[in-house]
Amino acid sequence: MVIEYNDFKKLDMRVGKITEVSKIPDSDKLYSIIVDIGGEKPVRIVSSLVPYYTEEELVGKNIVVLINLKPAKIRGEMSYGMLLAAETEDSSVCVLISPEKEIPAGTRIL
Repeated sequence: MVIEYNDFKKLDMRVGKITEVSKIPDSDKLYSIIVDIGGEKPVRIVSSLVPYYTEEELVGKNIVVLINLKPAKIRGEMSYGMLLAAETEDSSVCVLISPEKEIPAGTRIL
């Protein structure tokens, strides 16, 4: 599928810094993750990263976040965005997309 540049511009992607991570009870794969996206209020994102990262590996990590995704309730928790990641077809490897160098939380992805 090919999209127009104006469609791409609708995506609000920012650099975020993970500040808190907790495993969602009664879930084998889900974390509740708090992400600092700059001067705005931090966002909570529910993501299935348990098989790939420990809580300690995630806290402090700079990542790319889509922040204008429609909120969704996942396993009773509200999720207000999406972490960008690359995952192999067989789901054996999943890695978060992160900036190459240190850059402030909230910086827009262009």
